[in-house]
Amino acid sequence: MKSAFIALCFSVLTLLPFGVSANGPAPDELIGELCEEVVEILRTNKPARSGDTAGTVRLVQEAVLPHFNFRRMTMLAVGRDWRSATPEQQKRLTDAFYGMLTRTYSNALTQYRDQTVAVRPSRVDPSEKTARVQTEIQQPGGQPISVDYVLELRPDGWKIFDIVVAGVSLVTNYRGTFAREISLGGIDGLIDSLETKERLVARATQS
Repeated sequence: MKSAFIALCFSVLTLLPFGVSANGPAPDELIGELCEEVVEILRTNKPARSGDTAGTVRLVQEAVLPHFNFRRMTMLAVGRDWRSATPEQQKRLTDAFYGMLTRTYSNALTQYRDQTVAVRPSRVDPSEKTARVQTEIQQPGGQPISVDYVLELRPDGWKIFDIVVAGVSLVTNYRGTFAREISLGGIDGLIDSLETKERLVARATQS
């Protein structure tokens, strides 16, 4: 069930309404609005409620790309080896990481069962270009799970580049795995591994 909670964290930001700009609401206000919206969608969305993973994948993929900085997420997860990758390799890494994440968390998203999200108010200095918004996923009969969203201010608005679940960074969590893959097969080995995992997840969602 923990994967479902992480999926809820992930999905809160994937459903960011189009048109939010740098002059939009503060990060905590934005996430609060999105939490309310995503919970309502998950309660009423037929693909998610019926366990239709393929339908949920489409829902996430249609909304996610404009509102996450997947290039920066991938760069941070790859670490220092990112600099040695060619532009083509960097693009393939980013595309494969994006594909794997959206399909994996869309699959987990179908397990959503009436969790709620509480957003802690925070203040962001207008001069700051990054922000960290703290939330809690509250589950009936269980302990709440802390979730932080790390955002950066881009010319087209706030973008997410990390999610920290129960103190564990999504980016940092993948960094060790990526480093091992690179040590064994180089950048191309990591790309092949990510693309293979994405295909396996895609195949599983279609079965």
